[in-house]
Amino acid sequence: MNVNKFFSEEQKRHIIKAIGEAEQQTSGEIRVHLEKRCKIHPLDRAGYIFQQLKMHETQLRNGTLIYLAVSDKKFAILGDKGINEVVPDNFWEDVKDVMRDFFSKGDFTGGILHAISQTGDKLKNFFPYQDDDINELPDDISVGE
Repeated sequence: MNVNKFFSEEQKRHIIKAIGEAEQQTSGEIRVHLEKRCKIHPLDRAGYIFQQLKMHETQLRNGTLIYLAVSDKKFAILGDKGINEVVPDNFWEDVKDVMRDFFSKGDFTGGILHAISQTGDKLKNFFPYQDDDINELPDDISVGE
């Protein structure tokens, strides 16, 4: 899949910038992954992609993956073990609900930008940014099949 067919250069820049801004508030890591189709449950596919992107290798296990299968109109948000051990059970539901509202209007960029911002805001309470923080994962948009 070519991300350029789904997002314009400007939209990609906005998404990557939003990831960087969110990560300035938290030691958490945020990635966005796109692919065309998802033949299994999107949360299961997100788990596979999470492993492929080595997101489970962050020091505090505080990575978050925003996964979107564009042709199938499926999406998922997956947080690593460190996040899920400290946050309430419904931590991701608010983010997903707002994303769904944006997506239903055809605004995929807005939905992803909002999810990134909201994720950063939520994670800063549990994983505040530290002066010695390093960016453990790339901020670019990863793309699958």
